[in-house]
Amino acid sequence: MDERPSLSGRVVAVPETRHLDVLASLLEKRGATVLRCPLVAIRDAEDERSVVAWLERFIAAPPPLLILYTGEGVNRLIGVAERAGLEARFVAALGGTRTLTRGPKPKRALGTIGLVPSIEAPQPTTEGVVAALGGLDLEGKRVGVQLYGNEPNRPLMDYLAGRNIEADCVAPYQYATAADDEQVAQLIARMHRGGVDAIAFTSKSQLDRLRKLAAERRLEEDLERGLGATRVAAVGPVVAAELAAAGVRVDAMPAESFHMKPLVNELEALFDRLDRESAH
Repeated sequence: MDERPSLSGRVVAVPETRHLDVLASLLEKRGATVLRCPLVAIRDAEDERSVVAWLERFIAAPPPLLILYTGEGVNRLIGVAERAGLEARFVAALGGTRTLTRGPKPKRALGTIGLVPSIEAPQPTTEGVVAALGGLDLEGKRVGVQLYGNEPNRPLMDYLAGRNIEADCVAPYQYATAADDEQVAQLIARMHRGGVDAIAFTSKSQLDRLRKLAAERRLEEDLERGLGATRVAAVGPVVAAELAAAGVRVDAMPAESFHMKPLVNELEALFDRLDRESAH
C-alpha cells in the first residue's frame, strides 16, 4: 500500500501546456488543487488535429517546395508528428522536399534532424522569401507554408495568389493572448495573497514570462513577495540552477530521474516534512 503523504488541500500552480497535462494529472490524483496557468508565451496550436491533417497531406503528397519561417515552427511540427506516430515518415518526406528557410533559426532546426535547407532567403524577412521565390517555377503548383503564430502572412499570401501558387499553410503554434496574460496576472496576485502552496517550474522561460508580465503591469513587488511566500519546485538541476541564478529559492527537486512523477514525490515529501515540523 502506498504510504506517501497526500497533497490533499494543497494548491499547486503548473504551466499550462499539453505536455504538462501528466504533471497536473499526477498532482490531482494525489489530492492537490491544480492551477493551470499559461506560463509560456508560445504554445502548441489549439487545434492539433488540423496540424496532423497537414502532416498527413505532406507525407502522402509532398509539395515541390516547403517554406519554413521559424525554428519554433520546425520543432513544433516534429513534436506533433512524434505524438501522432508520424515522425519517421514526416522526416523522410521532409528530406525529399525542397525547402526554403527565412533566417538562421529554421536552418538550425532542420540541422537537428540531419537536414539542410535547399534555399535560404537572402534576407530573414518576407521580402527575402519573396525574392527567393522569384526565380522558381511554381505557377499552378501547391507550396507548403509554415506560418509563425496563428496569423496569416498577407503579403506572402497575396504574392503566391498573384502567381497562381496554391498555399497549403500550417500554423503549429500560437502566441499567448490577452486572456492568457490576465490569467498570469491573476496567478501573481493569488501568490501574493498567500493562496498558492507551491509552483512547479519545468523551464526558466516560465519564470521569465512571470517577470515580463509583472514588469508590464507594475507587479514586480507582488511577484517577488509571492515567490517568497510560495514553495518552489524545479523538475531538475538545470532548471533549479537557472532559478537560483535568477534569485529564486528552490524548495524541492528530484535527486535523480528528473521527470514529472519524481517531482510530485518531492513535493509530497516537502509538505509532509513541513507538516511534521509545524506539529512540533
